Amino acid sequence: MLLRNLCLFIVTICLLCTSSKAQYYLRGEIKDEKNDGLANVRITLHSDKLLYFSGSSGGFGISSNVAQDSLTLMLEGYETQSVKIRAGSYLEVTMKRLAAVVAKNRPKLISITKDLNKSSKFTWSVGDESYFSIVENEVVPARKFPNTAFSLNINKASYSNIRRFLNMKSQVPPDAVRVEELLNYFNLNYKEPEKNEHFKIESTLATCPWNNNSRLLYLNINAKKLDLDKVPPSNLVFLIDASGSMDMPNRLPLVKAAFQMLVKNLRSKDTVSIVIYGGTVAVWMQPTSGTDKQKIIKAIEELTAQGDTPGESAIRLAYMIAKKTYIPNGNNRVILATDGDFNVGEVSEKALEDLITRERQSGVYLTCLGVGMGNFKDSKLETLAKRGNGNYAYLDDIREAEKVLVTEVTQTFYAVADDVSLNVQFNPELVKDYRLIGFDNKKDAIADSTGKLEGGEIGSGNSVMAMFEITPADTSRLNGNADAQIAQVELRYTASDTKLEKEMRYGCSAVSYEFKSIHKELQLAGALALFGQKLRQSKFINKADWTLVENIALGTYNPDDYLQKEFVQLVATAKKMYSSSKKKKKKADDDD
Repeated sequence: MLLRNLCLFIVTICLLCTSSKAQYYLRGEIKDEKNDGLANVRITLHSDKLLYFSGSSGGFGISSNVAQDSLTLMLEGYETQSVKIRAGSYLEVTMKRLAAVVAKNRPKLISITKDLNKSSKFTWSVGDESYFSIVENEVVPARKFPNTAFSLNINKASYSNIRRFLNMKSQVPPDAVRVEELLNYFNLNYKEPEKNEHFKIESTLATCPWNNNSRLLYLNINAKKLDLDKVPPSNLVFLIDASGSMDMPNRLPLVKAAFQMLVKNLRSKDTVSIVIYGGTVAVWMQPTSGTDKQKIIKAIEELTAQGDTPGESAIRLAYMIAKKTYIPNGNNRVILATDGDFNVGEVSEKALEDLITRERQSGVYLTCLGVGMGNFKDSKLETLAKRGNGNYAYLDDIREAEKVLVTEVTQTFYAVADDVSLNVQFNPELVKDYRLIGFDNKKDAIADSTGKLEGGEIGSGNSVMAMFEITPADTSRLNGNADAQIAQVELRYTASDTKLEKEMRYGCSAVSYEFKSIHKELQLAGALALFGQKLRQSKFINKADWTLVENIALGTYNPDDYLQKEFVQLVATAKKMYSSSKKKKKKADDDD
């Protein structure tokens, strides 16, 4: 009997202890202001001070010893919150973005004139290809708005993409034409900077071949050349799209050939990793020394195209590998090769923009190599390159791959400066109005009046050309005083070697020359600018026809330069195609 009572006593005590430590389940979901789930939110449970995290869709479930508790929620870029929670109730929390982060992720302007309102433009689409709708820069009165600024970079994708359309005997979508990239493509009128200088600035003022009342102001920004034998070691991550959409001769096979050419020029101090995505995301090749070329080439050759396109996850993995193998003061870069057709995970330009904005804080650059046609997503690759402190090229054939990855490898992969922008202050006594040719803004950036200018990256040995069409206030004053200045230029940048912010100032001479007397390569730049404006169907060159473009090109190109010779052929193709189209339209109008 005593033993039985003792057992009952022990059971009662156990039940009391168990009830005093009852387990409760606290459940909830964390979302952003767009009602999307937030993953990896840090959740601190106040009763036990332990750390938990929200799941991929923002949900969480936590065991607790108390029925009521409180949580602290933390996520980078969002306001920290403390909330109360009860067992049996499902908690829904909305976290707000920090104001500084919202401002940082607004659409960025390529060019900006202070206090000037802009107009919008129609959207052009072609099949399943996507291009940002861009708004052509307007004519600006210099007395009211003397100051303008724009971002500089070395993107060249637009020219080779235009070439692809014309070679297919297809008209070019106007929004695929970015005039500054046409000028960048040829590296025109390059002049070596002085010793210990990162840049050399030159300007030329000349008559305008398509408008007798205007002048062209050329601004030539030349980056110093780096010695390939002395450039720092490279930590490269090849991020290769091996999805089903890449299973065409001008896609994955072209990418494989391109990377194999690049590998042949690697040094022993360089390191390469390969991340692929196609159905799954995987590290295809672990970090490998540049001396082991055969291993790298074999790994590339064994790639096959299949599956869907989880580009977002692949980008995250590529950056993770790049950060793990990061070389201090080295050239750390992810090289993405794709048709841009992401269809799994975050796929919008805005979502990818936010992702790259976060990842670039690691100091890893991003180069984008676009391939393919039909479903080519130019807008996505342009976004990634711009946000990733990098550059963007389009490979339409193996010769372009060789140009980008072999001939111009230092220009493509070795940065001289980041956050490069140019500020131009016009002299209203000499300039009535001006128009920046190219450097046009996306329509969504124009719509956001609080948008900010974001500088670009410039690589070794690049010549960046910018052109203004200006109307003189008094033409008689442009040929007299050699000391007169039509504009003051300020170049701002962060030096890649020292990470120091720097400025250069330059005064643009007001002495004007005849167009046919200036350097041939500057004349060729005029032909390229007019070519781009014709393709964009610009309202500012209505009196200029295709014959004028062709005549300037024929009179200025170097027949020994393959690329310049090819440009003349493209002009002839465009002239024939667009003139024929115009005649057909006129005939149809007459018949009506």
